[in-house]
Amino acid sequence: MVAKLDNIPETKRMPVLFLGHGNPMNALAHNIFTESLAGVARNIPRPRAVLMISAHWLTNSPRVSCVEKPKTIHYFYGFPDELYRVKYPCPGAPELAAITAGIAPAKMECTLDWGLDHGAWSVLRHMYPQADVPVFELSLDYSLNDWQPKPLRYHYDLGKLLGPLRRKGVLVVGSGNIVHNLGLADFGNMDAAPEDWAVDFDEKVKKHLQNRNHTALIDYLSIGKSATLAVPTLDHYLPMIYTIALQEQDEKLQFTWGGYQHGTISMRCFQIG
Repeated sequence: MVAKLDNIPETKRMPVLFLGHGNPMNALAHNIFTESLAGVARNIPRPRAVLMISAHWLTNSPRVSCVEKPKTIHYFYGFPDELYRVKYPCPGAPELAAITAGIAPAKMECTLDWGLDHGAWSVLRHMYPQADVPVFELSLDYSLNDWQPKPLRYHYDLGKLLGPLRRKGVLVVGSGNIVHNLGLADFGNMDAAPEDWAVDFDEKVKKHLQNRNHTALIDYLSIGKSATLAVPTLDHYLPMIYTIALQEQDEKLQFTWGGYQHGTISMRCFQIG
């Protein structure tokens, strides 16, 4: 029998994080960005488990990873061998994952065929380097015709359903990038100056986040001409939609990091609560 959420002990409301994860090589880096990730983890309550919503798990229906020992997935190519040797051997959280999958009326599938992709482990290994916090993932539903994501409002509403988990010790983390255009990236220079359109979109999103204008963030194309360049595909933008959906009326949002990589990737991170 699947455990019920009511049977999980209550905690204080956990914060919510959105993390720009950028280049997978950030997993190996030790710099002011990675230190900011460690700093966030030090300054929030230790979670019972982390629910990761990553840009790198796309499925044809919403799924939750219910494995006991998540495998470390290297879902990329062309990087140094050292990166492929990285393991993040954290435990899973199958009970909490199964409860999450059963949150009505979402009808999510509890699956055993996924682990942790680099959207998860590249940031978590800086936050919890001992890999001693249980982690499970929620996929992004790309089930429309021609392999497209469901409407952003669907993802926002699904994110809201995750709210009760925050009072059960679950830290919800969205991992993506507000601006993410690999087609125009300067891969020869991680520190390349950001493109004007990237800065324009990132700054406008920042203002909407500060003003709690979630409607504008859902209707992202209305933000301006820079939107089509900043968000050529929705996979890295959608994790942010889940995080803002969890913002409650009394909660403030604070930015924990800003900056760019390769000229076309915003590394903006923020915390709610």
